[in-house]
Amino acid sequence: MKNVKAWAPAELSSFCMELSLLLHAGYPLAEGLHLLREESKDPVLAQLCTHMDHGASLSAALRETGAFPDYLCSMAETGELTGRLEQTFASLSSYYERKRTLARRIRGAVLYPTILLTLMLVVIAVLLTKVLPVFNDVFEQLGGQMTGLAGGLLAFGEGLDAALPWLGMLLLILVFIFGLGLIRPEWRARLLRTWERYFGDGGIARKIASSHFAAALTMGLQSGLSVEESLRRAIAFQQKNESLRRRMELCLQRQEEGRSLSDALLEAQLLPPHYCRMLSLALRSGTADSVMEEIARRMEEDVEEAIDAMVSRVEPSLVLLSSVLVGILLLSVMLPLMNIMSAIG
Repeated sequence: MKNVKAWAPAELSSFCMELSLLLHAGYPLAEGLHLLREESKDPVLAQLCTHMDHGASLSAALRETGAFPDYLCSMAETGELTGRLEQTFASLSSYYERKRTLARRIRGAVLYPTILLTLMLVVIAVLLTKVLPVFNDVFEQLGGQMTGLAGGLLAFGEGLDAALPWLGMLLLILVFIFGLGLIRPEWRARLLRTWERYFGDGGIARKIASSHFAAALTMGLQSGLSVEESLRRAIAFQQKNESLRRRMELCLQRQEEGRSLSDALLEAQLLPPHYCRMLSLALRSGTADSVMEEIARRMEEDVEEAIDAMVSRVEPSLVLLSSVLVGILLLSVMLPLMNIMSAIG
């Protein structure tokens, strides 16, 4: 059933939390799934119940529906093997909820500057194509002409006005391609892979990737896996960012050579030094899973702070840039016009 639409992080988080609560209440797994199906009437849950009724394991049934990511299915299999399904699904719920929250913050951070930039470009285009020709008519009536910067801007505006139909068609094509990329998962995945290949290991993108790694490592530890197996699962989960994957593989290699987890993470530059020190103390006290969860939470807060800082820089910069451009454009016209008026007067 691979044609089934994949569930979004919000749906995955709710499903994992509901299943964890049912297991905590003592419901048998198959009975709990039937209760969820009766409540939601979702066809994916109906398929899931059908596979379970035919004797499939939960992880196999999840894979058969085609609606759940490989990582969730893999962690469900881990929970079955370790006998900690309840804890596994609780951790998965927290993971997908954090992922959904972070994605919403990123969309919000990108949307407003994009709208502001678009409005700025529209205002400047209107000034160049519609306002400057009016001033040019005034100059001609006064027996002068626009020269210098104003003349160059006028010529540019005339060229822009002539090219507007073609630019409009190009914009529509780009919007169509972008919209298609959002609708079709394979296109969206290809765009994300391309982005992460070239820009995924620097700045905020690197913080986001490290935050996702920390969350995946936390989930493995809380599900009862060993440190090495948790790292392997986290590496298998990371397929897009090659640079991050190489650093994760280096961390696993150092771990297998006998280094402590904190030292391996520090050498691979997967966690900041102060978080590695926290984890080193936690490993000695036997609280690695809970401390790793706290580290993952703090890293998500670091990402949010970095996004807020970026937005706080971008927004004033765009406003300042638009003000300067509009001011230069108007002054290039008004100053010569004032000189002509003074000469006439």
